[in-house]
Amino acid sequence: MGAGSLEEVLFPGIDVRLERVSISAEVLYVEAAACGPPPRCPGCRATARRVHSTYERSLGERPLGGQQLVVRLRVRRFFCDRSSCQRRTFVEQVDGLSERYRRSSLGLKQWLRAVAIELGGRPGERLCRKLYLSAGRSRLLELLEAPPVAGRAPRVLGVDEFAFRRGRRYGTILVDVEAGHVVDVLPDRTSETFAAWLTAHPGAEIICRDRASAYTKAIKEAAPAALEVADRWHLLQNLSDAVEKTCHQHRPCLKKYAERGSDRPIQMPLVDALPPTRIVQRVLHHHAEVTRMVAAGYPVSDIARRLGLDRKTVRRYRDTSLDHLLDSARDRRSERLDAFKPYLQQQYADGVTDGRTLFQQIRARGYGGGYSTLTLYLRTLKAGTAPAAPGEIPSPRRITAWIMRNRDCLSTQEVEHLDQARLACPDIARACDLARVFTDLVRNRRGQLLPAWIRQAEQSDVPPVAKFAAFLRQDFDAITAGLTHEWSSGKVEGHVNRVKTIKRAMYGRAGFRLLRTRILTRP
Repeated sequence: MGAGSLEEVLFPGIDVRLERVSISAEVLYVEAAACGPPPRCPGCRATARRVHSTYERSLGERPLGGQQLVVRLRVRRFFCDRSSCQRRTFVEQVDGLSERYRRSSLGLKQWLRAVAIELGGRPGERLCRKLYLSAGRSRLLELLEAPPVAGRAPRVLGVDEFAFRRGRRYGTILVDVEAGHVVDVLPDRTSETFAAWLTAHPGAEIICRDRASAYTKAIKEAAPAALEVADRWHLLQNLSDAVEKTCHQHRPCLKKYAERGSDRPIQMPLVDALPPTRIVQRVLHHHAEVTRMVAAGYPVSDIARRLGLDRKTVRRYRDTSLDHLLDSARDRRSERLDAFKPYLQQQYADGVTDGRTLFQQIRARGYGGGYSTLTLYLRTLKAGTAPAAPGEIPSPRRITAWIMRNRDCLSTQEVEHLDQARLACPDIARACDLARVFTDLVRNRRGQLLPAWIRQAEQSDVPPVAKFAAFLRQDFDAITAGLTHEWSSGKVEGHVNRVKTIKRAMYGRAGFRLLRTRILTRP
């Protein structure tokens, strides 16, 4: 390859003259000289006419052929002959190659900035070593600059929270829903901070948000004319929680229905017959104390502080029946074996009675319990006192998943299991019907039918779903808008996931300023 060809490869379209190329063990050195027209003075913009001197500067360049590349560039210093200018001399900059105070080429700077945007400091430094780029984490991070925030908010603004440290510190991310990019990042999730931002950046006509009360308060204070749109995904999630709670409360109905399908009835232990284990005693004690203090008028926070419990735990003891609490405290080891009892009974009837053999067989089929649990059940089989194996009892979460999904998307077996759960408990059937109607309102955006659904849910005998319906009344206008308009917080949730990825790459070592810069900086 000739000198002219090499010059075109190294400096395409750049006003430099290639003079010499030398190779060391690890570095490829390229000596070149600037040969462009006289530049303009950066102070007065007058064209230079006289050369003061020349000197050589070293610029790091993108690697070539698996070797680090360094450009030794000879540049000229010019006089500024205009008497009104404060500068007497200045150094020329080669367009497309160099800039002031920078010891790397513009092409290398773009590479390093892209690495810093995608990976950050330490991971970016490790990648640069593999790519033969000379750059430390500090040099990478100093290339990141947060773009300026526009003076006006976008027409459709999305707002959501994200965690700096889950359960302790949260921030707020603001997204232009129409354009799909982040507008700004706030250091907390308080209503005062968000209201101040809305006041300083007017112009939002539609604001997509979740059910957080702080954002609602800020919008009513700083942007009362904006249309609030509640996110549809969060509505379905809240409804799913209500349906799952209903299935939990009526799990005994599922058990009784499974027992009726057996050849012989199974005598379920009564609450009083539960063994006095430590967890059962703790549940009885906490339930009695919470009931007594609630009756005495203590608030939830005081009860939690006096008993050393979390407030969510106190609310669970307050709102859940004792039978359901004790059922949760029951020893579940034997229940792991229930799904394998039909197989064990069949094998035992066929003459396979060795405990170790049966244990290995059910372990291969997914049994996760211990051998002692199996031996206790084999004793009942040997004595002829084992009840018939009950039918499969689906978990509340599985039933909820069948209810919340479109019936056309369920398999034939899942439809049969869901129909059996509906037959087992009328409350589960009513919750299923209400959930199906509400999901239809959400997916087809039929917000005009929401008042009728709320009245029907409140009149039902399903307390969790009725409580969810009453909760919808508190934010009725925003929810109706969410079930009517096309806007949602989907793009906002996508950027929240991107924030989580950035946080994991930074390992929590950086502060809010750098995190905000990386979130706002787009490749």
